Amino acid sequence: MSAIVSRLCRYPVKGLSAESLGSVTLEPDQGIAGDRRYALALSSTTFDPANPQWMPKTNFLMLMRHERLAALETRFDEGTGVLTVLRDGKAVTRGDLRTPVGRGMVEEFFAAYMGSQVAGKPKVVAATGDHMFSDHSNRVVSIINLATVRDLERVVRSDVDPLRFRANVYVDEAPAWSEFDWVDRDITIGDARLHVTARIDRCAATNVRPGAGTRDMNLPRTLQQVFGHVDCGVYARVESGGTVSVGDRLVAEDI
Repeated sequence: MSAIVSRLCRYPVKGLSAESLGSVTLEPDQGIAGDRRYALALSSTTFDPANPQWMPKTNFLMLMRHERLAALETRFDEGTGVLTVLRDGKAVTRGDLRTPVGRGMVEEFFAAYMGSQVAGKPKVVAATGDHMFSDHSNRVVSIINLATVRDLERVVRSDVDPLRFRANVYVDEAPAWSEFDWVDRDITIGDARLHVTARIDRCAATNVRPGAGTRDMNLPRTLQQVFGHVDCGVYARVESGGTVSVGDRLVAEDI
C-alpha cells in the first residue's frame, strides 16, 4: 500500500494558519520542527517555560471554541521571530515573538480581536526544548488521506478544505479510509520511518471554514452518523529520522 505526499504543513502558532513546506527533516520522537512552537494561552493559564508540561487545548485560543481565528492569515519569519497577522489581506499587527515588546503587540491585538469571547488578555507562550503545543500528549506527526476527504465531500455534498484537519502530511493516491489499516504498522516516507500509533478523533474545530472564521458544517456528527466513528487521519511517531519532501512516496509495510 502506498501514497504520495501532496502537501507538508506546520502551524507555527497553535490555532492560527498553516505554513506550507517543500520538505522537512524529521527527527526520532519529535514532531515537525517549528510546529506549534507558540500558542496564545488564556489569561487563566499558567505555563512554566522552564518546566514545560503538556496541556489540553482548552488552555489556549483554539478553533474548537474560537472560530474567528480562522478569518486571520498569519506569517511567521523563523529567522527574525516576527509574526505578522493579516485580515482581508492587510497586515493588522506584527511583533517579534522573542521579545516582550513584540509579544505585547500581538497580545494586544488578540485581546481586542477576540473581545468578549475570552476573559482577559491572551498571552503568547513559547515552547522550549523539544516541547510543542500539540493536541496530542506525545510528539507525533499527523497524516490526512485526501481520498478520505473526497469521500467526506461525497457524503456532505460540498467541498471540504483539507486544512480543516490541520495535518502535517497530506497524502493522495491511497484508497479512502485505508490509512486506518496503517495503525500499529510502520510506514516509510522519503528517508524517514514512522510508526502509526492511532486514529485521530475529530472535534468541532473541523466545523470551521478556513479563511472565513465561520462554522458551516458539523463533520464530527456526519462522521458518526455515516461511518460510525468520529475519526479522520492518523498520528505517527518518528522511529528513524530523515528528509521528507512533497512528491515522496509513503509506503505502508506488510499490507
